[in-house]
Amino acid sequence: IAAMAVTLGMFIAFARGRYPVEIISLITIAVIGVGLYFFPLPDARPTDGLALAFSGFGHQALITICALMIMGRGLVVTGALEPFARLLEQIFRFSAQAGLLFAIMLAYALSMFVNDTPVMVLLIPILVALAAKGVIASSKTLMPVNCAVLIGGMATTIGTSTNILVVTIAADLGMPQIGVFQFTPIVLMAGIVAVPYLWLVMPRLLRDNSVAAEQAKRLFHTHLRVGTGSILAGAELAGVQGKLPKGITFHDTPRGALQPQQRLHVSGTHEALEEATRVLKGEIAPGWVMDRIRRLSAAQGEDIVAVEMTVTADSRLVTRTLASSGIADLYNVAVLGIHRPNRLLGERDSYSDGGDLRILEGDVLLVMGLDEDLNNFARNDGLLRLEGARELPRRSKAVLAGAIMLGAIATASIGLPWFGPDGFAPLKLPIAISALAGAIAMFVTGCVKFDRVGRALSAKVIVLIAASIAIGRVIDASGAAGWLGQSLALGLAYLPPALVLAAIMLFVTFVTNFASNASAATIGTPIAFSIAGQLGLPPEPMVLAVLFGCNLCYATPIAYQTNMLIMSEGGYEFGDYLRAGLPLVGIMVAALSTLLVIWYGL
Repeated sequence: IAAMAVTLGMFIAFARGRYPVEIISLITIAVIGVGLYFFPLPDARPTDGLALAFSGFGHQALITICALMIMGRGLVVTGALEPFARLLEQIFRFSAQAGLLFAIMLAYALSMFVNDTPVMVLLIPILVALAAKGVIASSKTLMPVNCAVLIGGMATTIGTSTNILVVTIAADLGMPQIGVFQFTPIVLMAGIVAVPYLWLVMPRLLRDNSVAAEQAKRLFHTHLRVGTGSILAGAELAGVQGKLPKGITFHDTPRGALQPQQRLHVSGTHEALEEATRVLKGEIAPGWVMDRIRRLSAAQGEDIVAVEMTVTADSRLVTRTLASSGIADLYNVAVLGIHRPNRLLGERDSYSDGGDLRILEGDVLLVMGLDEDLNNFARNDGLLRLEGARELPRRSKAVLAGAIMLGAIATASIGLPWFGPDGFAPLKLPIAISALAGAIAMFVTGCVKFDRVGRALSAKVIVLIAASIAIGRVIDASGAAGWLGQSLALGLAYLPPALVLAAIMLFVTFVTNFASNASAATIGTPIAFSIAGQLGLPPEPMVLAVLFGCNLCYATPIAYQTNMLIMSEGGYEFGDYLRAGLPLVGIMVAALSTLLVIWYGL
């Protein structure tokens, strides 16, 4: 009773949202630890309760999630997923609805054969990168795609480790072995009902976490030098207009064909200017400056960052142009562009005789360089450094980071070639081991730096995972879950088969969302097998109801580790999971229980 009361109290506190998630989580851990010290479980010492309460901080699930976050950070800071992000971006820009449907179906299909967690780890950085470019809010995509991964994972016995556990327990109880694709048609038919909800309804139930700050909309004016291999070289601007990157505005239209090294006045956001230099093979800062910055970065082991700086009235740069300021020679930094409101661009003193933009008080400069050099520039030249420095991707390590991530996924899902006592056979590593090995490899190779680990991890998620593990253990150890299962069995004798299946599925779903998939499988499978014998029903649909219920973990962030992974990236609160996940639970329970009755002729 006490275990259920603590669980219910935590659930209500999360749902109300009045206090931070990490505070509620820490209080829950404290209540469990103090409560079990003064009222220990049977055959346990008071200090055992403290070990149980704090066991989540050393649990392999938490270590796994932290390692996966670090590997995801490695993919982001090296730009390893940019080619895939650009492909998905093209689909999203063509149609946001088509892009979201493509992402959902891709996640759905992959998770049938690959463990849910690696699939989501691959997709999260891509969807977050799209959100950073303003294509679509991450809060609108991450949860629908995550739910698609969970639905696809329940379609085969190899989709999740929980499926294998349920099938193994059922076989130990005397039931015939369930085949890999034996229940796949049932899940695919249920998916026909679920996918439209994920695609069209769920995004509307989620808040938009897009950043609408002025910084995100700031446009920088600069000169783009046409590269020798650019599509602009030898072509007229009007003739290649359709091939130009979106978000870039050309402010002059030269007559005739453009020549290599010709300068064009352009404007756009930082991201748009980066895309323009890549696509058009041009430069927005002198090449010798960029090369010097890269050499310094490699020599000192420091990341290159881009920051925005406001020009103050005391700055020596006022009325100067970039060419006459000597910034690159003095500070080893490159000014990529100047932001000035359009209404001020036409002022008399805005341009020099050579057509270059003069720097005025209040302008915002986009500056690239090493952190120490940027600070020297701001301090000595009277500039105010703004918040929101952006690390530039270390693209030289992109292939390496991608290989590390693929290696971690392959060893967890396919296995390593291995010659054992029985001959050649793939050796599958636990996801915890492969993720830790991948995180170590990211550190050793420099894809992720030790002093930047804090940016990859979320304190809120870490404490929440620790609290959820403690809750799951106390529900199991106190006998609360077993008592609920026995109570359920007593009330099912007079219900039709469809309602029996739905009740079992809902019970397992409840345990899954508040304890763990393993606890739900361990408790639910024997109960379902026993109920089938008592009611004279075939055991297979009853066991499948447990298997499906273990995967219906959409309603709380603590239900599954991928729910935790998307929490910080999507900016989700506990209430978002309830609001968007509970209707999906209802849809899937109704669809799956009905399909089980029809499929097995009950």
